[in-house]
Amino acid sequence: MLSFAIFAVTFVVSLIALVIYLYPSSKNPSTIPGLDPVSKEDGNLGDIGKHGSLHAFLLDLHRQYGPIASFWWGPKYVVSIASDTLFKEHHSVFDRPPYLYELFKPLIGAKCIQYANGTEGRARRQLYDKCLTHDAVKKYFLDFQEIANELAKKWESKVKEEHIPITEYMVAFALKAVLAALYGKQMKSDKKVLEFKELYQGVWTELENALKEPLSEAGLKKVLEGKEKMSVITKEVVKKRKEDPPKHGEELLVDLLIDYTDDVEIQNCDALVYVIGGFHTTGNMLSWCIYFLATHEEIQDKVYEEIKTVLDNEDVDHTNIGELVYIRQVIDETFRCAVVAPWAARFQDFDSELGGHKIPKNTPVIHALGVASKDETVFPSPDSFDPDRFSPENRKGRPHLAFSPFGFAGKRVCPGQHFAYAEGTVALVTLLRKFKVKMVEGQVIKPVHGLVTHPSDEIWVTISNR
Repeated sequence: MLSFAIFAVTFVVSLIALVIYLYPSSKNPSTIPGLDPVSKEDGNLGDIGKHGSLHAFLLDLHRQYGPIASFWWGPKYVVSIASDTLFKEHHSVFDRPPYLYELFKPLIGAKCIQYANGTEGRARRQLYDKCLTHDAVKKYFLDFQEIANELAKKWESKVKEEHIPITEYMVAFALKAVLAALYGKQMKSDKKVLEFKELYQGVWTELENALKEPLSEAGLKKVLEGKEKMSVITKEVVKKRKEDPPKHGEELLVDLLIDYTDDVEIQNCDALVYVIGGFHTTGNMLSWCIYFLATHEEIQDKVYEEIKTVLDNEDVDHTNIGELVYIRQVIDETFRCAVVAPWAARFQDFDSELGGHKIPKNTPVIHALGVASKDETVFPSPDSFDPDRFSPENRKGRPHLAFSPFGFAGKRVCPGQHFAYAEGTVALVTLLRKFKVKMVEGQVIKPVHGLVTHPSDEIWVTISNR
């Protein structure tokens, strides 16, 4: 009888230990409401997979638990916030949690500014931002216009064609613009742009697939090979800029990288991540923007009328871009409605408080930007495309941070925000003053939410001369 009792106690203790191992934190390390982990290793990653994306998962999480909620990213406890009030409390936090961006390390590299925090991260951002300030962007308008004119010329030969692939053209335009502006005129070559684009798309496809299942050995090999080939292009640019340095005041990002360090890995990593950030977001924003304009003829016509009234036949530059108020509203509503950039994240290496709850040190805090932009208490009928939401009158009284398409925290806002608005406006004006865009019937276009939201399929349109 005694031996049976010993066996029973041992069995129960072992069972309890097993439950604790498999479900390590039925008691969260904070009072924040949220999900318990499904397993020790995966946390709630399976739940994210079932929703199809982190953005869709966060929408449901905040629907259940409110503006501050928690879940488990594998074995890591994570907090997510989705309101202007909570964003304000986190406004000064600079450091990014490397853990959440680990997936992209094979592409952008461990020394990349994406993972640089503290004093070093701030110093690099302060230096690199010099080439992307509001004043610095003024000198890029001519490059943007030249590239947009080339695109319009290509479209002129395709007016009678039935199907025009918008995403293909918009991503190529954005890539060409950012390569020329940040790397120099030698990167205006269509051949170089196409080579870079094909390499990048192959790598990015593997990384997006890894959001659903672990990166395979073959997939990792493809990523590393693609990164190496892209690095050959950046090394060539660095070499030529060193041989023929620019005049004072004409420095580009590549020149700032050369001045900052002799570490070739840092030069390549940071050059690559700025190019990715510069074209991936803007290329997809323009794709979605033309999609919305093609499906809302009255809005497209209103854009055309503004172009005629404000510009007549003039090009866009830093002196008149501010007068294109309605186009800016269209771009902002595109960022919001398409959720082009769904989330960002920060962390602090000390215990802190957020929304009245304790945040244990080193806890990643996700800024659910896409969830906030779909808050129907701030944006009624949030899935409807309505640029008038961003009219000067309708902006009044709206919580400032509820719409933060480029992030907001720690002076680490996306450095390319001025660049993106300028580049996007030039492209839209150049194309829409010449062409009317209409969707090819029968398409079902859905958003695919990754780090950047892209269309599920190519967007096909027809074009006609104005």
